Amino acid sequence: MDSNSSSPSPNNHASTTKINGFFHPKLGSQPATSSRSRLAMASPVNSDPKVVTGTAGYILEDVPHFTDYIPNLPTYPNPLQDNPAYSVVKQYFVHVDDSVPQKVVVHKDGARGVHFRRAGPRQKVYFEADEVQAAIVTCGGLCPGLNTVIRELVCGLHHMRAGALKLNKFCACFFQVSPPSFHYSVFSKQALMPKGGYRGFYARNTITLTPKSVNDIHKRGGTVLGTSRGGHDTKKIVDSIQDRGINQVYIIGGDGTQKGASAIFEEVRRRGLKVSVVGIPKTIDNDIPVIDKSFGFDTAVEEAQRAINAAHVEAESVENGIGVVKLMGRNSGFIAMYATLASRDVDCCLIPESPFYLEGPGGLYEYIEKRLKENGHMVIVIAEGAGQELVSESVQSMSKQDASGNKLFQDVGLWISQKIRDHFAAQKTLPITLKYIDPTYMIRAIPSNASDNVYCTLLAQSAVHGAMAGYTGYTSGLVNGRQTYIPFYRITERQNHVVITDRMWARLLSSTNQPSFLDSKGDNEEKKEEEAALNQLPDGHCSKDTSLANKEINSIYPTTC
Repeated sequence: MDSNSSSPSPNNHASTTKINGFFHPKLGSQPATSSRSRLAMASPVNSDPKVVTGTAGYILEDVPHFTDYIPNLPTYPNPLQDNPAYSVVKQYFVHVDDSVPQKVVVHKDGARGVHFRRAGPRQKVYFEADEVQAAIVTCGGLCPGLNTVIRELVCGLHHMRAGALKLNKFCACFFQVSPPSFHYSVFSKQALMPKGGYRGFYARNTITLTPKSVNDIHKRGGTVLGTSRGGHDTKKIVDSIQDRGINQVYIIGGDGTQKGASAIFEEVRRRGLKVSVVGIPKTIDNDIPVIDKSFGFDTAVEEAQRAINAAHVEAESVENGIGVVKLMGRNSGFIAMYATLASRDVDCCLIPESPFYLEGPGGLYEYIEKRLKENGHMVIVIAEGAGQELVSESVQSMSKQDASGNKLFQDVGLWISQKIRDHFAAQKTLPITLKYIDPTYMIRAIPSNASDNVYCTLLAQSAVHGAMAGYTGYTSGLVNGRQTYIPFYRITERQNHVVITDRMWARLLSSTNQPSFLDSKGDNEEKKEEEAALNQLPDGHCSKDTSLANKEINSIYPTTC
């Protein structure tokens, strides 16, 4: 075990110094405070991203640490090093310089690229077991694996810290490690009807719960803490955190929830509180950037197979049968794409990232007719965010939003099913039988499968290790198969989308044999433009190929005449 495995030196961006071979910013002058005090005097802090540079283009996008804005904090030996269960594990503690690259494939003469701090236990921690008081909050829609994360956070803080915990339900669970009692508090008078989400910070009542009570919750879907959208008031939340003496906050949610967590962290840092704010990425759509995947995604893809199989059975059992399945994916079509690849029964997959059109040569209607004549049946998978611009043209939709600020989409599954029925009814040449299946909320409500259960365990344990080591303002996530700590700004800067020019989408097109609708329409328009341009050229001259496929080639290998 490495004696240098404590948390990194204090950082601030006023200037840099070389530590362990890399350049770290030096800590600016700050007023002295008592090392035992939970609260430090608020002082101006630099909230710029922490970036550590090294040789050969090495860049570490580091996460904030208590020592960035609270000086003279004491450290304590990690209780795990005295736990006999870990005595046989060699190199259990993570070295201070361990990092994980964001990209594995790099050019031989290129830089090493961006890295993130590797997750795991450190030899030194910044909390004593009897001072830990933690909160858990789950926000947004349901997702398989929520209860597993909650259970592992509770058990991780209880067993790994060799203490008991005080918890709060209501989507804001508050623990206190103080043996021998274990209390579970619900800050609400409506214990049977919790509102959950960020609103849980405003509740009042308490009830008790033992570690045994969370033992089997991973076998149930949903969340025992309750959840909701909206309700985020940064000042009120941090006031509640401060009043209740909470020093660890674990926030489980998608990109919107992580933005809220980032705002809470910034306010906590502005006040100089010794409070670790940790995010755990949750989105069934898998649209959080940087990380390999979000928990619940594998379960969703696996469960989607049941709906696709049912649609296939219905379609092939009748003449000219069509099965339409709508899957989750507001802005990202990952579930639809992976479920299609896994199924092998799908003839057409429609996702938000790949626009399509209905009528005319190369359109969806023409492709459906072709597949029905060839196979006698067809299965279409469509993500909920696909074709929304087409729905808006034919349906007078209001630009309404939910409590989280997300745009409320029209039901594209019902819309496209009716459009297909109407089209073939008007043609009167090919009678069809169409079945529509929407398994959305059935998928959201199931327990996580084995793969996601393991992943949820790793996410939760990594989050606890990081908080105990004094890190804050980060999301625990998997990058290139390794658990890492990712700063909030990288998680919230954008959404993850299917890249339709990437190999995975090409594999789907190969599997379904569907046309790339955008290319089909674009090719016809480009051919007309090319013909018009060629007709205008004088004799003896030639023109570069202006098609989309050859624009990049022409920029590298110019056409010569």
